[in-house]
Amino acid sequence: MATAFKDYYQVLGIPRTASEDDIRKEYRNLARKHHPDLNPGDKSAEDKFKQINEAYEVLSDSVKRKQYDQPSPASNAGPGFRQRQGGANGQADFHNGGGQFSDFFESMFGGQHSARAGASFSMAGEDVNATIHLTLEEAHNGAVRTIQFGAEDGRTKSLEVTIPAGVREGSAIRLAGQGEPSTGGSASGDLYLHVALDPHSLFQLLGDDIQVDLPVTPWEALLGAKVNVPTLDKPVEMKIPAGSQAGQRLRLRRQGINKRSGGRGDEYVKLRIVVPQSPTAREKELFESLAAESRFNPREQPYGKT
Repeated sequence: MATAFKDYYQVLGIPRTASEDDIRKEYRNLARKHHPDLNPGDKSAEDKFKQINEAYEVLSDSVKRKQYDQPSPASNAGPGFRQRQGGANGQADFHNGGGQFSDFFESMFGGQHSARAGASFSMAGEDVNATIHLTLEEAHNGAVRTIQFGAEDGRTKSLEVTIPAGVREGSAIRLAGQGEPSTGGSASGDLYLHVALDPHSLFQLLGDDIQVDLPVTPWEALLGAKVNVPTLDKPVEMKIPAGSQAGQRLRLRRQGINKRSGGRGDEYVKLRIVVPQSPTAREKELFESLAAESRFNPREQPYGKT
């Protein structure tokens, strides 16, 4: 009897316009669900797995897929299908009850079998990508975090992760063998944690350096002063030079963020001059005396230069 047409798109549950990524993703989902190693003794699961494997064998191969999709002028049974006698009741049987491909496949492709069609049913585990949010302090000092992420089978997986000091935005932490499990003895996938740094309330990250805005009084900027400045570790004392200007940047060497390769960047302190919002009567009096005494006009040259 004639071999029945086999709709590989229907087997994988995908449209004919499916991309290579869509085909690969749906194959992995179905293959893991019906894998014989995960369904011991279930003959229907084994048969379903063979159908899935055969569909993927054709649709993941651009040459076979094109041949399969090609309309056949000799038959209305389906794309590229050539009638062939064989198979009980017109069904696309697998050879000898244990072969990897059906009569339908053999009628179209003959011996065009790929290496992935082995009888071991081995499938490597999928890599998993996840995002881990860190504070600037955690990126600077390193940390130990417990993370949770969803696996493809719907379960939630917990894992304790050591974050190395000096990671940066967008860097990836690879945890070998912590991705999706394999079947058939192949290697498990890896877990890649992509670092995202949360905004900091004080510091701005500039590569390996950090910057902080530091409010100072007019008299500190005019006369100079020693003030405490926050850093990622602890406050340090810094000298403000006499005559400092608003927006001026002062540098604290080696007070930036740690580097993976060793050492650390610098910290830049940007001065912001502020005045009392609710001055006392005496403060107002002193400012009025200064205004009456001073001939300084910042809007005249050379003070107006930027």
